[in-house]
Formats: sequence, C-alpha cells, structure tokens
Amino acid sequence: MKGVEEALAAGVGRGRALCVKVPASSANLGPGFDSLGVALNLYMEVQAVISEKWGVVPLSNSLACFPGDEKNFICQIAIKTAELYKHEMPSLHLSVKSEIPLARGLGSSAAAIVAGVELANEFCGLQLSRFEKLAVASRFEGHPDNAGASLFGGVVVGSQIGDEVDLTVLDQIQFDPVLVVPKQELLTEASRDVLPAVMEFQRSVQASAVANQLLAALMTQNWALAGRMMDADLFHQPYRKALVPFYEEVHVKAIQSGAFGAALSGAGPSLLCLAQPGKGEEVANQLRQQLTGMEIFSLKIDQEGCRSSFR
Repeated sequence: MKGVEEALAAGVGRGRALCVKVPASSANLGPGFDSLGVALNLYMEVQAVISEKWGVVPLSNSLACFPGDEKNFICQIAIKTAELYKHEMPSLHLSVKSEIPLARGLGSSAAAIVAGVELANEFCGLQLSRFEKLAVASRFEGHPDNAGASLFGGVVVGSQIGDEVDLTVLDQIQFDPVLVVPKQELLTEASRDVLPAVMEFQRSVQASAVANQLLAALMTQNWALAGRMMDADLFHQPYRKALVPFYEEVHVKAIQSGAFGAALSGAGPSLLCLAQPGKGEEVANQLRQQLTGMEIFSLKIDQEGCRSSFR
C-alpha cells in the first residue's frame, strides 16, 4: 500500500512500535460547560506498528465490542487527520488497552480522538504542535475541554469560536479528584437531548458569572466558595440530574465525607468530587463504606497530558 511504502521510505517507525498514552478527562466541573476540563490519571494506551492491513487488538474487556479493523474509531480519526493534511495514512496494527470507563462522562471518546491524531502526526510526519493537534481534535470532538485536558494535562479552560480554538492551562489550581462511577452507562447524545435549545438572557449572565466565580475560587483556594459555585450551575446539571437518580445521594455523602464540591463528570453519570489537596484518599475511603454498586477512584490530576514515543 502506498501509505505503508511512503512511511517506511521515510524511516517513520521502521521496525518500531509507537506507544501513545492518553489521560482521561472530566469536563465542566459544574458550571464550566464545554469549557473547563481536568486531566485524570486513568489512561488509554495504544501501541501501533506499520502493517500491511489495519488491525486492532483490544487488551481490555471493555474494548472488545469495537471494530477490529480500520472502522475502529481510533483508526478513523487517524485516517481523517492524515487526509486533512493531504497525507495517506499507512495501515497500522494497534494494541489498545484502557482504564477509562466507557460512556461514564470521563472523556473516553476524546482520549480516542487524541490518540488517533497522535498516530497520524507521528506516522505521517505531520510535525503538528500541541495547539494544532488541539484544533484538529476539537474539530472532531466539537469542543476543546476534554481533548484539551487529555492533550495538555492539568486543569484547562478552552474556548472554540468558529474554527478558532484557544486553551489555557491553569497550573496553579490543585485539588484531589475523587470519582464515583456507577455501573450504568449514559451516552452523551442522550444527555445532550435534555438540554434547552435557548437560555433566557439574564439566566445566561448569571450562569456565566457562576462559572467565572468557580475559577476564581479554585485559583484562590476558597474551597467553600468553589463548592457553592459547583452547585449553582445553571447550564446543564439542572436538566441532567433527572437522568442520574443517585446524584443527590452521592452529592450529599461526598460533602459529608469531606469533599468541598461535587458535580456531574462531563455528561454523567459519574460524579467528580473535589477534595482539598491531600484529603482525597480519606474522602474516597469514606465513600466506599457508604456507597454500593459503584466504583470509587481516588485520583490525581495528570499534569503531563498525551505522550508518545517510538520503542
């Protein structure tokens, strides 16, 4: 195949595997709808080598339901990214494993997009900057919060106005993330269907002020104010709570266990609970004793973002 021949002729990945590691992400943090995101230390890992035909081997049970050829989402993103830059993507053999729960509001699709963009960048020699990768990933994802966090790491603020994407990483914001992950899935499409098509002007102004105040509170470590602003979201949680019947129970128990705030992770149904630095494990342990039928993760903010290397 032409793409394989060109890649080998250029010496890209000759006899070596590209290893890509992408962190999970949680978006919104309450009122920061489609704008705020944080990278988490749960990972999708892809190992890729040039092959005569496409093949995808799942190394995690949760991935076994996805196509094992070029129809796989990661492969499609790689192929489309190469096409954007007028390159032909060489066929690859992929091994994929993931710690990121699917359809739980933890950016699994964004991680797959970031991985696919990275495959195209490395095997086609695109030499894209992180911001160029972000623009491509946001084009596929529709907004930059999850993809931006997975690419850059840390707590990020993203915006997309037309084709222009901007992202700021806020290194000074630190907290311990605790995830409460239910067994039930909630597809993003379903959770978006419950959102209003328009919002009244004054309500929009208030919702925007709440999001701004959340950022200010996190940056100044005003934990009580941050928690109040997470609760005061007007953009999406008032509409999505009905899809998550355990929301109120988890929220109350999280605060009782020492978290300063809790909110739907992305579109849900997982809840992201925020604790002061150093207190996350204590909060997680208490929640494990009080909640049944859910996984509790005591996590850290991933500060590195997507990384890749040939081995």
